[in-house]
Amino acid sequence: MALERTLSIIKPDAVEKHHAGAILALLEKEGFVVKAMKRIHLTRAEAEGFYAEHKARGFFGELVDFMSRSPIIILALEREDAVAKYREVIGATDPAKAAAGTIRKLFGASVGENAAHGSDKTETAAREIGYFFAGYEVSPTA
Repeated sequence: MALERTLSIIKPDAVEKHHAGAILALLEKEGFVVKAMKRIHLTRAEAEGFYAEHKARGFFGELVDFMSRSPIIILALEREDAVAKYREVIGATDPAKAAAGTIRKLFGASVGENAAHGSDKTETAAREIGYFFAGYEVSPTA
């Protein structure tokens, strides 16, 4: 398997509850290498831009409100099979249905406030990483 990159967002609910350190530790334990990281507070326009593909869906306004309410932590992560492995580590969107030990089971409260975002495909990961990080901000693969 080749190295891949994926985007991780530690969402406002997890940052507000001071779970970011525990989430980061769990990711590193699972073999992810942090290639870039920043703490930001999205504007409404930035959140709308990032989630533009969901604009027609009923939850879009609530999602944008949530993602722009307080700071988030953005990570570009790398490891073999990063996208699939990250999806496994964060668990199901609904924390009540997530497997034991996953980020969403441990730190999520609801479908809307589920602690973490992750890219669903390698193509999506590349676009999402580029949305938040300039090329020079992401360390090269060693």
